[in-house]
Amino acid sequence: MKSHQRTTRWLIGFFLLVAMLLPIHSAFAQFDDNSAAQGMLIFLVTLVVFAIILIPAIFYLLTLQKALNRCSPENRAMTPGMVWLLFIPFFSIVWHFIVVLNMAKSLDAEFKKRGIPEEPEPGKSLGLTMCILGCCGIIPILGVLCSLGALGCWIAYWVKIAGFSNKLAMPMSPWGVGGIPPTAPAPLA
Repeated sequence: MKSHQRTTRWLIGFFLLVAMLLPIHSAFAQFDDNSAAQGMLIFLVTLVVFAIILIPAIFYLLTLQKALNRCSPENRAMTPGMVWLLFIPFFSIVWHFIVVLNMAKSLDAEFKKRGIPEEPEPGKSLGLTMCILGCCGIIPILGVLCSLGALGCWIAYWVKIAGFSNKLAMPMSPWGVGGIPPTAPAPLA
C-alpha cells in the first residue's frame, strides 16, 4: 500500500510541475517565430532552472522533517510532515515563520528532556532572521540585498538544524551525550 501511495504522490507532483511550467513556457513561446526547436529549448531551460531550485528545497525539507522525527512525539510542536506545506506558494511565506518557531520549541523540549546542554530555542533567531529577510526581498533595490542575506541565512539555518538533528541521533549513554562519566568529588582529608 505504501508503494502505491508513493507512486501516486510522485505522479501528482509531476503533473503539478508540468502545470506550473506550461504557463512559463507559453509566455516565452509567444515571442518565438513558432520554431518548435526554440520552444523545446526554452522549455528544457525552464525545467533545468526549476530543478536547480527544487532539488535543494526538497533536501532542506527532508532535513527539517528528519529533525522533527528525531524528537519524541510528546516534544514535537508540530508533526514532521507539516514542513512540506512550505511548497504552497504565498502560504509558505507565513508558514515558514511557524515552522521555524515550532522547530525551535520542539528541539528545545527534546534537548531539555535528554539533558543535552544547548541554547534555549535552538535556531530560532537565525530562522526568524532568514524569514524576515525573505519577506523584505520584495522591497525595490534593497530587496536584492535582503534576498542574498536570506539565502545566506537559509543555508546557515539548514546547516544548524542538520547539526541539531545529528546531535539527537547520537546514542545516549547513562551519563548523557558524549558518554563521559561524572567525576567524583575529591575526598576531604
